[in-house]
Amino acid sequence: MPLVDVPSLPILEPRAGWHGQFFHSEHMTFAYYAIAAGSAVHLHDHEEEEVWHVLEGELEISLPDGVHRLHPGQAAIVRGGERHGVRAVRASRVIVVDHPVRATVGGIATRAPQTADL
Repeated sequence: MPLVDVPSLPILEPRAGWHGQFFHSEHMTFAYYAIAAGSAVHLHDHEEEEVWHVLEGELEISLPDGVHRLHPGQAAIVRGGERHGVRAVRASRVIVVDHPVRATVGGIATRAPQTADL
């Protein structure tokens, strides 16, 4: 079984204030972000479905039906092709999962997983 040691993955900054660690399964891309308060991603869309799960802090996510606040323990599901934007109201830690796999995030290539068999 492949295992991923997320803390050992390189930290990449696809946007100012967005520090992420990335890995892929066969069908999904996982991003573990630490986001500085006030940092944002403009309204955009992409073909992948995306799930935003807030671990700490507070996010504001803009979706076609309005702007929503997400707190720890809450998640938002963004359908593929749906316009959305995200802003960190407070410093936040989140996990973002995309399906299918994304080759790039914020214009940078994500790196291959570091795995080990146990």
